[in-house]
Amino acid sequence: MNAAARPRVTVIGLGSMGFGMAASLLRGGFEVTGCDVSAEAMTRFAGLGGRTAADPATAAQGAEVVVAVVVNASQTETVLLGPQGAVAAMAPGGVVLSCATMAPDAARALAGRVAEAGRDYLDTPISGGAARATSGELTIMGSGAPEVFATVRPVLEAIAAKVYELGPEPGTGAAFKIVNQLLAGVHIAAACEAMTFAKAMGLDLARVYEVITASAGNSWMFENRVPHILDGDYAPRSAVNIFTKDLGIVTDIGRATSFPTPIAATALQLFVMTAAAGMGRDDDASVARMLAGLAGLDLPHAKGET
Repeated sequence: MNAAARPRVTVIGLGSMGFGMAASLLRGGFEVTGCDVSAEAMTRFAGLGGRTAADPATAAQGAEVVVAVVVNASQTETVLLGPQGAVAAMAPGGVVLSCATMAPDAARALAGRVAEAGRDYLDTPISGGAARATSGELTIMGSGAPEVFATVRPVLEAIAAKVYELGPEPGTGAAFKIVNQLLAGVHIAAACEAMTFAKAMGLDLARVYEVITASAGNSWMFENRVPHILDGDYAPRSAVNIFTKDLGIVTDIGRATSFPTPIAATALQLFVMTAAAGMGRDDDASVARMLAGLAGLDLPHAKGET
């Protein structure tokens, strides 16, 4: 692939992150084909001027770069290497950017299979949320061959403000992302606990948000997720089930390596309890709703709800 040229790009997975990434690539002048199981998402993307295809193989026909932005390792394997997988349809010498959060061993296994098919693989998990995906300002925790990073640099710069090259071996990026997810999950759970605790003490929640975001107890997740609680808006930007998966990976690695992860394990149980209460597909700030339900507290409702 010519590093100076704009490669043809396929984005598989047009959810909250993938859609923003695909839109950023379009704005950057790339020819982009999107693929998703949601017809609505594909219609939205077509409305921006992107191309769409019904399955990964069709979407990736002749593509030089495939960006897989699905939920987990299993879905990544399916969209890349399954019966209608993208890898076999890509241009020879094409590059896969694998963005899903997964265990390092899973990333290494996928990289090996993609290499066997004659394509290059970069382990490129992402962070930053839907808004930064839309603005092309994500953080990429990447690993893989430096020369492969060089060939796809224009693609990476279109979707990310920071691209970290963390080593030549796939799996290293995945490991960094798992550390991030440990912190992210714990911080979301803590933010939800703090806000329901404030409610139990009869505090004005909007005022709590104002004060804490200007104080030492603030975190990126508190600042980002608490507005969902204040608005009573639990439409999924990042679903509860994402963190049952990601914190599950953290605790699995901890168990396999005899490393204790007590705080992550406690946060995991809060997400599991929230999913068990029927909110697994709702926004991850729903942990606050679950805690409020246990305590008999009434959190703010969305506009129009009573």
